[in-house]
Amino acid sequence: MKIAVTSASGHLGKAIAQKLIKELGKDKVIGIARTPEKAQDLGIEIRKGDYNNRADFDDALEGIDAVLLVSGMDEPSKRIQQHRNVIEAAKHNGVKKIVYTSIVGDEEKNAFSPVVQSNRQTEKDVQSSGLEWVIGRNGIYIEPDLEYLATYIKEGEIRNSAGEGRCAYTSRGELAYAYAKILMEEKHQGQIYNLVGEPITQSQLADYINQIYQTKLIYKAVSIDAYAEERKKELGAFLGTVIAGIYEGINQGANEVNSDYHRAAGRPHRSPQEMIQSFKNA
Repeated sequence: MKIAVTSASGHLGKAIAQKLIKELGKDKVIGIARTPEKAQDLGIEIRKGDYNNRADFDDALEGIDAVLLVSGMDEPSKRIQQHRNVIEAAKHNGVKKIVYTSIVGDEEKNAFSPVVQSNRQTEKDVQSSGLEWVIGRNGIYIEPDLEYLATYIKEGEIRNSAGEGRCAYTSRGELAYAYAKILMEEKHQGQIYNLVGEPITQSQLADYINQIYQTKLIYKAVSIDAYAEERKKELGAFLGTVIAGIYEGINQGANEVNSDYHRAAGRPHRSPQEMIQSFKNA
């Protein structure tokens, strides 16, 4: 069985590929990347695959039994066709199984909803592909908060518009473990899994970081509009709107969902404290 992982140069794709390599060996895992040179450190065969180029994937998926389609990072209006390029190429090549990394979230009520809507359309495309399929709806990664820790410490606070909303954080490592199981095991056929952990507030997140890093952070809630303006100013209109929309969704309860992680992975999801400690240890 050969498994291909798209976006193998990205954080999530690389983590999943590494887990599969440990489980199956290097000759059973193929990485696909828009810029293959960026994924060479995986030590496996890397094939070129630009989501905008169907022909890339007609070549990249040759001889593949299962493919992990990692959700693209482009604007929602472009992502649906980009993902269809992979799905159609998988069908063309006789790929047996497709696994899609989707996301939790509300489809209508916040600035992140257009991204969620495009993911839901790809979910429908995957389900109607005629291939065996599994869909994982990822929670919000905890790593970006920890990668931003120096700024939090400098400012003395975590500041966003989530308010008292709870977020069921996950991590790339937890997702890699679950997706490896989903790709290798037959029993997941036709399932949609919420791949999330324990829902916590931003105040709890600050407390856990303080416990593990010996910091003194507080959580400061700001308005949805004010945070959106701040993010757009720093990150640009598109990415700023996306990030602000995520916290708007947390505020509204969109990221407090039931977890299917144990069913998908065969073990409980790690606690927030364990994920933070693991990041620190790494």
